[in-house]
Amino acid sequence: MKRIYLSPPHMSGKEQRYIDEAFETNWIAPLGPHIDAFEKQMAAYVGTADAVAVSSGTAAIHLALQLLGVGTGDKVFCSSFTFVASANPIRYCHAEPVFIDSEPETWNMSPLALKRAFEDADRRGELPKAVIVVHLYGQVSKMDELMALCEQYEVPLIEDAAESLGSTYKGKQSGSFGKFGIFSFNGNKIITTSGGGMLVSDDVELLRKARFLATQARDTAPHYQHSSMGFNYRMSNILAGVGRAQLEVIDERVAARRAIFDHYVRAFSTRQGVSFMPELSGTRSNRWLSTLVLDKGETDATVTELLATMEAANIEARPLWKPLHLQPLFEGTRFYAHAGEVAVCERLFESGLCLPSGSSMAFVDQVRVMDCMNEVFDKAAEKSAQSA
Repeated sequence: MKRIYLSPPHMSGKEQRYIDEAFETNWIAPLGPHIDAFEKQMAAYVGTADAVAVSSGTAAIHLALQLLGVGTGDKVFCSSFTFVASANPIRYCHAEPVFIDSEPETWNMSPLALKRAFEDADRRGELPKAVIVVHLYGQVSKMDELMALCEQYEVPLIEDAAESLGSTYKGKQSGSFGKFGIFSFNGNKIITTSGGGMLVSDDVELLRKARFLATQARDTAPHYQHSSMGFNYRMSNILAGVGRAQLEVIDERVAARRAIFDHYVRAFSTRQGVSFMPELSGTRSNRWLSTLVLDKGETDATVTELLATMEAANIEARPLWKPLHLQPLFEGTRFYAHAGEVAVCERLFESGLCLPSGSSMAFVDQVRVMDCMNEVFDKAAEKSAQSA
């Protein structure tokens, strides 16, 4: 059986035209008309004043932190329930991450936990230089509450919207709320440039500085002169051409992934102990990945069994993100829980699963995934009945 991947790249067929144009005009370097156009088109789509195309979403976060003056000894609050790339740039700046728990309605940063973290930091005289909020699996966070807290303490917010391009909160695109928004175009994202990212903001002057820093901070001079440290973070014109073609079909990609999510929900709606990632009222998720959690009190099926059975059937699935405060890399870092003794993000990690969700996924392949899962659920139900 062919392998079913979690979230493979999905080309539109229009990319080659832009790539050919880059070759024909010899715009191969990290500058050119595709870069300029891609940035303008992304800013228009997201609804920000400007955008800067860079080599990765991680690079975009790093630049945002640099622009906010984050440095040695500073604190940065960050979602714990996310991929490591959300927090690594904090360490690049020699700053200290402080991790914030999730809440049940979005699985994203808990306003209650963030409030406690701010109050504690205020008492210590150690307010953070920034807050990094992640929009997980395409679901936008509770931005009204989170933004209000950041404004109260006058701390800038960075939206890690790497997984949420095309998602909205009260009709507004993710990535357009904070001081900066970042997007990823990695091969597994909802649109891809194979590798790449975007930094967006309404602060045009800071984005001008971002372009300067991303191109090795070269001063204006006839020779190579550098007065500050920069980075090799710019996107190539070829990849920007791929991004332009991908952005043209973003609405189709969102619709396809939402349809896949709906198929999964309908297929398992009668299964006890199975629930899918919620969609907060007033938001529209791109459903980048279809994710579920198992209630151990209602089903004997386990994430381990589901993963093993699907892998044996040549189907790629993944556990939910392991919280960053549990990672060996961040051992000893401070963490603020939502409520109760067990953190929300820890419970999600222990009981959650990401299902194949690629927008090019054929329905017959989705049926194959669902049949495989039903096999596990049926065996668990039978085992439970026998032991009753």
